[in-house]
Amino acid sequence: MGHLRLVKALGSTRGNVKDRTRTNSVDSERAVLAGLLDRDAAEIEHPLRELAGLAETAGANVLAEITQRRETPDQTTYLGRGKVAELKMLVEQHEADVVIFDNDLSPAQTRNLEKASGVKVLDRSELILDIFAARARTHEARLAVELAQLEYSLPRLKRMWTHLSRLKMGIGMRGPGEKQLEVDRRLVEKRIHDLRQELAVIHARRERQVAARHDRRTVSLVGYTNAGKSTLLNRLTGSDELAEDKLFATLDTRTRRWKLPGWGPVLLSDTVGFIRNLPHRLIASFKATLEETRQADLLLHVADASSDEVDRQIAAVRSVLAELGVEDTDALLVLNKCDAIADPLSLERLLDRYPHAITISARSGEGIERLREAASEALARKFQDIDVELSPANGRLLAWLDANGEVLSRQFDDERVTVHCRIPGSLVGRINPAEATIRPHGATADDKEASTPDMAAG
Repeated sequence: MGHLRLVKALGSTRGNVKDRTRTNSVDSERAVLAGLLDRDAAEIEHPLRELAGLAETAGANVLAEITQRRETPDQTTYLGRGKVAELKMLVEQHEADVVIFDNDLSPAQTRNLEKASGVKVLDRSELILDIFAARARTHEARLAVELAQLEYSLPRLKRMWTHLSRLKMGIGMRGPGEKQLEVDRRLVEKRIHDLRQELAVIHARRERQVAARHDRRTVSLVGYTNAGKSTLLNRLTGSDELAEDKLFATLDTRTRRWKLPGWGPVLLSDTVGFIRNLPHRLIASFKATLEETRQADLLLHVADASSDEVDRQIAAVRSVLAELGVEDTDALLVLNKCDAIADPLSLERLLDRYPHAITISARSGEGIERLREAASEALARKFQDIDVELSPANGRLLAWLDANGEVLSRQFDDERVTVHCRIPGSLVGRINPAEATIRPHGATADDKEASTPDMAAG
């Protein structure tokens, strides 16, 4: 399941497509890891630990590692000439089947490295795409992965195809001919176009589904892969979703009801985990899946406090959130797996860097009550608890309050009705003061009004 989904795109071409494709699966293969370290990575004790985890998740057997500290990559082979020779020796010594780089390579660099090492060479993006392909379960996730893979493979067709001779000419086929590569490229481009259209329909439907929940508060779990989001979802909601100690155990959004103090049941969603240098094509392809995050009232950013790279992981997640356009959404930083930190001083130093973070253990339940209280307070910052006094005949405004807020109660008195509701603060100003009187909930008519509305409702 991990190979590039080109069979479907090229199924109508001549010959056996499987024989012509270059598989990118590393399942059960012997692997050597390689990487060019930047200044930050050079300071990490095990710079290729994450790559090793990715490779093992994909099913590879990691045998050796090689790294190089260098200011700029070699344009031809990414690593320097001496390191390439050392890489070739490692491959021969361990009888490796594949070399996996912790960097993104150009098609030419990959081709040159394969020629020098004598084995298949994959870069970081190819490995992540392979894992996503193996773990995609729903129709939507499979389409998203296929689109990302095809977009990645399109400029690399030349090294993936070995049948580049011109088509055989025959009766009715006389002329200059056409390279099979060009035929395949057009078929891939057509499949990419079809996938984009199909995913656009899914995205529009998902937007409508999420928007239809406007009367319910929504909270979304985001974070680095394997930070413990699924375990936290199970802890908070009592569900029993799959929670594995593996990278990218969750690819599809899962939403459950979470009873939150002061709010009743809210919708809590678990989303696909992020990772450093996540392929941009993959983010775009999974846009529909991440719609829950884009429209959430609150984000719980879950981080693995026990990881040596927690700072880089937090920065990577924030970078992806900015790319999704949700960096301004209210977010709580949740430091998970605090029970796995043996040194109390390490936890203190971490909290010095993130003083507003909430420390928990999703596995043991430590800190969960504090998280519930903090989430309730965070939602309250975005919403106002108000009383709106208006005429019962003003059906339009009553319907608008129902549609845009959470109506908690109605109290009728003479010819007026007082609606107690919780509504986004940004919408309070849209209530026309000529139609209604707005007060903080519980305040009397003599108290100063809490808002300065400037626009009619609707």
